[in-house]
Amino acid sequence: MIKQLALVGLGGAAGSILRFLISVYSIKWFPTTSFPLGTFIVNIFGSLLLGVIMGYVLKTETNTEQLRLLIGIGFCGGFTTFSTFAYENISMIQQNNYSQFLLYAAVSLIVGLLAILLGVWLSKSFI
Repeated sequence: MIKQLALVGLGGAAGSILRFLISVYSIKWFPTTSFPLGTFIVNIFGSLLLGVIMGYVLKTETNTEQLRLLIGIGFCGGFTTFSTFAYENISMIQQNNYSQFLLYAAVSLIVGLLAILLGVWLSKSFI
């Protein structure tokens, strides 16, 4: 159990740090946008990465418990953020920015699902 906790913790720490850096730099690189680009980027990339991992697991049918714990649960869990996504949506609604809310919520959902599918396809096709 200690080894499993260490894998999840290590992956989660790395994911959280990378999420923070992407959020900070997305604001520096695109200071004039009110679109929550940092959260969007991490959630879509995290979905793609999780799709690749799941596709690999399904393709190889081997025991990849360590990979699942380190990257699937740890890294992707620390990297992606549903709570921030939800908060940003509520903020847009409270600011009466309904068009941006609808765009952000719909595009995040659709592109996130497509990223999972793409990741599964990539791993089954090329890994």
